[in-house]
Formats: sequence, structure tokens, C-alpha cells
Amino acid sequence: MLQWLTGSKVDHPMADARQARAIVDELPADALTALEEIVKWLDSVSRTDGFGASRRFELLDLLDGAAKNPQRKLTQDYLATPRQQKAQENRLWTAMFDFWKLLGDGYLQCLSLRDSSAAGVRKNLPMIVARAMHTLTLQIKWILLRYGQVEPRIWRELSRLYQVAEQGRFVESEIAIYPGARGTGSVKHEFLKPLMLSASSTDALTPRCQEIAERLVAHFGPTFRLEANPAAGANYYFDLASSMPPARLMRRDAAKPTMRFFGAGAAFPELKRLLDQLVETGALPPEGYIGGQHDKDAAIGAMKHLAVYWADQPPARGSERRRMVTRLTVVPGLNDVLKTVNPTAADDLDFRGQPTVESWIADNVSESGCGAIVPAQQSDWVHIGCLIGVRGETERHWGVGVIRRVTRDEHQQRRVGMQLLSRTAIPVTLAAAGGGSLGDGQETEPAILLSTSPDRSGEVGVVMRAGIYNSRDSLKMTAGSKTYLLIPSKLAEGGEDFDWARFKVMWRAG
Repeated sequence: MLQWLTGSKVDHPMADARQARAIVDELPADALTALEEIVKWLDSVSRTDGFGASRRFELLDLLDGAAKNPQRKLTQDYLATPRQQKAQENRLWTAMFDFWKLLGDGYLQCLSLRDSSAAGVRKNLPMIVARAMHTLTLQIKWILLRYGQVEPRIWRELSRLYQVAEQGRFVESEIAIYPGARGTGSVKHEFLKPLMLSASSTDALTPRCQEIAERLVAHFGPTFRLEANPAAGANYYFDLASSMPPARLMRRDAAKPTMRFFGAGAAFPELKRLLDQLVETGALPPEGYIGGQHDKDAAIGAMKHLAVYWADQPPARGSERRRMVTRLTVVPGLNDVLKTVNPTAADDLDFRGQPTVESWIADNVSESGCGAIVPAQQSDWVHIGCLIGVRGETERHWGVGVIRRVTRDEHQQRRVGMQLLSRTAIPVTLAAAGGGSLGDGQETEPAILLSTSPDRSGEVGVVMRAGIYNSRDSLKMTAGSKTYLLIPSKLAEGGEDFDWARFKVMWRAG
């Protein structure tokens, strides 16, 4: 409750308690407009001198509570429309990030202003520290949703907050961080959430899967492990004396007094149990785990990813990466890939326009993929799981890959990591083995064969339009003058516009 004297001399519209409540009560009904108004008030309060620490905290508490429903609604809107207009996406993202940034700055101001007269701040110090940590977690979340690089500022502020808690000896104290049963926690749990979110490498996940991962991190917070010394289940470390992000603990790393060691601890077997249950039953966990309504496949994908990074052993590379700078020509999506690898056949297809062709710079290469820099002001289509056609400047043939990771470096350059499905994309034509159409009235469909011969299991990989593959029906594949019967084996991956499937090759005819 606000308990300010009506005679306050602070020159600000929210200096009076009743006026402040009236401003909040009259916020617009539209969630985005309301949050933007709250952001303006947070900025205004932070710039106004004269508010004592206790009064500033009460105002922040008022605005924090007023933003709960708008920010929850806008998070759902942002994730529900991944390909929304750029201006609208930018407005949503900016409002959400600015809210958490200014709210966190406000709580940090309360800590800077606390003095012997600020009895309310001293009483609520654990709550203020925990809430400030919570805002840092949400800032990290929104940076990662855009595949950005977390600012050193965030790690410095997190270190400062944790040291305040250590000095005050309330790191593990159970506190009411926010009203309600779910608002109870501790500084330790809030400290572990941003660390575990960063350590989970969510730049390899789609925004929807990132949201699920963040929810799982929040849910498992009480079971994560935090130690002053290296220990089993605490295979990452964070240096309180540094502004660097958390890192995987390696044998060569020497422990220092300022290091704190953390990891999944008891959360890892519980996550595995939950994943096995979801795969077996197909039933999503209770809403408390991941919040809202999510697709089962997205939940499984997020859990599998977390299981890799929460395990005691770090994920191993499939092949060695070599530092190598070369230029790549890239085209996006199945339609443009098909046009590019088989331009003569594309004349007979219902494709509109010329393929989008871009030039990227690859700076590391392996047998299974590469990392590349995406030119600025291009490639709004780049996202996790996007199929691409790719050809190096010294290569004769087009290959096919999938974007697996997107990040931004300190220069705000976008960097992608891509998996190569094949270095040679072979254009083929598919038809139903028993005659008839392939599901939408088309008797034949162009596709891409990923190898020139079957593997040891007698199987080949094929990339085709999304929805063509099913586990029951065989297909006829024509490559050049030869026709082959393909028996479905498994769907390796279903993308936004493509299916990548494995088939057993049974016969061919001239």
C-alpha cells in the first residue's frame, strides 16, 4: 500500500498517493498501449530526484503490479505471430524489453538510495534483490528471443545483487517475492535462473521453444545446484568479479574465491522423467511447468535440448570445425532451393518470381556444417529451422542445409550455424506409388535427393514439400531416366515448408 504524506514536495505527478493510484487505474485497456504508458512512468520516476528509497520502492511495486496482465498478454501475442510485420514486432519487443530494463533499474536505484531512514527498504531488501534479479532474467529472455548478445552490464548487475544477498546473509531465505502462492522463492533461486538460461544455449531454439525452456528453468529453479566449490551436478561456473557470462567448467579452469559453481543438479533426472512421460503418453505437463498452451512437439524439442546442456558431460561436436573464410551463395526455403538446383524443371512449376539469392561469409567449416555471418539489412527470413540452398565459391554443386543457431555478436552482426544435410542436392520427381495424387491434387512433385547412393541400411534421404510424407504410403522417385520405389522409413524432420524423410530403396526401372 502507498502511505505517502499528501504534502510531498517532490515535483512529479505520481508524488501523491491518490494521484498515482488514479494514473494506474486509468491506464488504457489495450495491452501494448498500457505497457508503453507504464514504461514512460518508470522512466519519469527514475529521472526525478527527491523520491526516497522507500517511496520509490512503493511506486515501483505499484507499476510492477499494473504491468502483470499487459506483459503476459504481449508475450503471448509476440510468440503467436512469429512472422508479423517488422514495425509491429519491433514495437512489441521494445515495450517488453524497456519495461524489464527500467523496472530493474528502479529496483537497483532503491538499493543505491537505501540509508538509515529507509526502514521500508531494509525490511524489504531480500524482496528488492530478488525482484531485480527477476528483471535481469527477463531482460536476458527478450535479448535471446532476438538472438542477441547479453550485455556485460547484466552480468555485473547480477553479481552485485548476489553479493548484497551474501553480505546480508539472506541468499537462501524463503521470501514472498510477489503476491500469491507462486510468488514465493529465494534469492538463490532467482540468481540461478539467468545463469541456467544462459548456460542452456537457447540460441539454437525457435522463439516458441525458448519460451518453454525459460518456463522450465523457472519451474526447476529450486532444484538447481549452487556451490562455492566444484561439485557433482554443478558443471558450470560464474565469476562474481567478472562481467563475463557463465561458462562450462573445464578441467583446466582453476577455482577462485569469486567463482560460484552451478548446474542442473536434481533437475536433470526430473527433466528426463518428464520428457520420457511426454514422449510415451503425448500428454503435456500441467500448466505450472511451461505455462499456457504449447504444441507437444515444441515441448519435446525444448526438453531434449535442455537435457543435452543440463547433463554432466558437455555436448560433443559431430566433427571438427576449421577456421576458414569463404563466400557462400544462399537461397531460402524449399521453393527457392528447387528453382535453383533444377532451373529447367522450375519453368513448369507454379513458382512466382526469381529466387532470393544472398551472399554470406562463412568463417568456420566442418564436414557437417558451418558458421556464417549474415549481411546487415538483409534476410528477414532467417530463423531456426529454415531450409536453405548453399554453395561455396569453389564448389560446382548446390548443397542443402538447415539453420540451427542464430546469434548476434558484439558488433550486432547476425551469425548463423547451419547443418548441411547434403553437399550435393539432386533434383528428383516424386509420385504416389499406387497412382493418384500426393494429397493436394498434384500427380507429381519436385523434391531433392540428398545422396547419390543408399547408406549401409539401404536408405536415402529426401527433402520434399511439407505434408507429402506419411509412414504408410510408398512413393515413386524419378531421377534422370531411372524410377525407384521408396518405402517410408521415418520422418527425420518436419519444417515450416518441408519434410526431410528417410526411405528404403527397393527397385529401379529404366
